[in-house]
Amino acid sequence: MSKDTNEVEAQCREFREMFESLRREVGKVIVGYEEIVENVLICLFCGGHVLLEGVPGLGKTLLVRTLSDVFAIEFRRIQFTPDLMPADIIGTNIVMEDAKTGKRQFQFQSGPIFGQIILADEINRATPKTQSAMLEAMQEHSVTSGGQVRKLPEPFIVLATQNPIEQEGTYPLPEAQLDRFFFKLLVPYSNRQELRAIVDRTTAGEIPRAKSVIGSEDIIKFQDLVRHVVIAEHVQDYAIRLVLATHPQGEFAPEVTNRFVRFGSSPRGVQALVLAGKVRAMLDERYHVAFEDIRASILPALRHRLLLNFEGQAEGITTDEILDQILDNTPTTLEQKLNVP
Repeated sequence: MSKDTNEVEAQCREFREMFESLRREVGKVIVGYEEIVENVLICLFCGGHVLLEGVPGLGKTLLVRTLSDVFAIEFRRIQFTPDLMPADIIGTNIVMEDAKTGKRQFQFQSGPIFGQIILADEINRATPKTQSAMLEAMQEHSVTSGGQVRKLPEPFIVLATQNPIEQEGTYPLPEAQLDRFFFKLLVPYSNRQELRAIVDRTTAGEIPRAKSVIGSEDIIKFQDLVRHVVIAEHVQDYAIRLVLATHPQGEFAPEVTNRFVRFGSSPRGVQALVLAGKVRAMLDERYHVAFEDIRASILPALRHRLLLNFEGQAEGITTDEILDQILDNTPTTLEQKLNVP
């Protein structure tokens, strides 16, 4: 066995141990939501952003704050409101006067976007104009102000929360902005046992707090390691065909897509499936991506990248239901025949 292979396997073991440590620390504060926590951590090591959707009071903000505790990186919070302006996020040039010379000049005052883990709280309460201020930051990891491009610190991840768009005083996120989120995660209500644990932790004794586990350099190192996990051509083709199956009237589109979908996923959907699959492979002690790794990420990776047509909206069908049918109707290999009832 070569030295390089030994080194890679050692790094993968270190990654798995660190990932479990992160889960344990988050679990000290967050009750339940194991799948949500795992997917958020997967996003971070893929270099992606997360959209958490759920009604108020389910712990979305607490989850993000807890993640900022376990990562030794700079945390910033932006509370989105209808009167928030783009300059409040990015920053602005202000006139500064030199105390000695009296000379005035513009000086850039950075906004809260210049952090590493950004909590965009209730992002859909701001107007689309303000939401658009996040587009360049999320895609390019930079902002432009006064004609000058300013790089954001690395690693950089946005964890946005939003209430369901049916509530009053909210604005649906533009499709271009939704597409920049690696995963969209739906936060459910807690069950009876979880509520009991929440009450025990928060109403008696000292409230637990997570401790720091990993810093910037290690995060960047593991993000690079993820990209070196191998994916076979036929597994990659499976991910590609799953995304093509979301395109109405396309070669691989099933009947449910042609009937209910107006626009399908962009290429970012394939990138999300493959990168998330690489993380899941390492967590399962494998150094190659399997079909089940791709299938496990299709809902969070693609649910926000499908736009329903009028019939789909009228029927009340969800994108998750469409993606479930796409999974049932897309064989892992083109030669395989699925026995779908």
